[in-house]
Amino acid sequence: MTLSGGSENAARNEKGHHWEEDNMEIKNPYLMFIGDVPDQLAAKTASGVAHWRPDWCLGQLRLEGCKADLGLPDMTVLEAAAAGVKTLIVGVTNQGGFFADSWVETMHSAIDNGMDIASGMHAKLDDVPGLSDKASAAGRQLFDVRHTSQTFDIGRGHKRSGMRLLTVGTDTSCGKMFTALTLEKEMRDRGMKAEFRATGQTGIFIAGNGVAIDAVVSDFISGSVELLCPENDPDHWDLVEGQGSIFHAGYAGVTLGLIHGSQPDVLVVCHDPGRPHMRGTPAIPVRSLSEVIEATKEAARVTNPDVRCIGCAINTSKLSDVEAEAELQRARDETGLPAVDPVKHGVGVLVDAL
Repeated sequence: MTLSGGSENAARNEKGHHWEEDNMEIKNPYLMFIGDVPDQLAAKTASGVAHWRPDWCLGQLRLEGCKADLGLPDMTVLEAAAAGVKTLIVGVTNQGGFFADSWVETMHSAIDNGMDIASGMHAKLDDVPGLSDKASAAGRQLFDVRHTSQTFDIGRGHKRSGMRLLTVGTDTSCGKMFTALTLEKEMRDRGMKAEFRATGQTGIFIAGNGVAIDAVVSDFISGSVELLCPENDPDHWDLVEGQGSIFHAGYAGVTLGLIHGSQPDVLVVCHDPGRPHMRGTPAIPVRSLSEVIEATKEAARVTNPDVRCIGCAINTSKLSDVEAEAELQRARDETGLPAVDPVKHGVGVLVDAL
């Protein structure tokens, strides 16, 4: 996905150009490739896309020994091409992020049959022997969404028209993408102008475009997010997928860049209760909801002095109904804000708060 960079990007922001005008989008419909993964968790990227964009996902391609199932029709590459598939999505998560030798034949076949290929793996599609040359000769595109050749300006912090909501977290992996997508659906169902803005590989497959923030050089994170959610209609909402947490030692830098670049009018804080410490960092405890809200608002005031938090999205999937309601009430009492589990209750009360 290629964009021109530097001062030209800044000029486009100021002139109100929309992301889709500059971004090379991943075309749908998709064939979801999950190869020979050993369990459902290893297909979590594909599962997320199939859940949120079922109308884009025409089928799944599983190799012998695959232990995952997306609930989609099984298709060969030839069957998918006949059905009109535009892109083969490599929706696998494996240790090391590599392309297995057993996948290569399928990937070459996809190019031979007129498909683009998009991958969220750490390895690059260019590293698959012969694939890049074949794609170039056939006029097909290869998308490595974890890697970017895009160049960005630094963040400027200029006021932009339109409205922006950013999901933030008490920790990493606590429901920020799911909450933003649930908000998008609820708002669109109400006839509101709302668009999910993806900042991670799964979100990019769901949106069809976006910026993988963890692939952007740190100086340019906020600038890349300004480009991701530029000026828009005054009543239009960009729902920006958050990453990490402002209190996580490993990801706070990415989080802060997202906060400054998105210039949020509204925050929704996401939380997975019961975690004794930050994920992967036992020395750092998870902070309270109120601490996270206040620290995040203070950081966000750098680019939007009027930022406010409208509520909490709590993942209660590991709790009994009684425990879940107690946790939600505790969050309401602590913050004075609405608190819901987006899966169990939806996000209507959060949209009401807008």
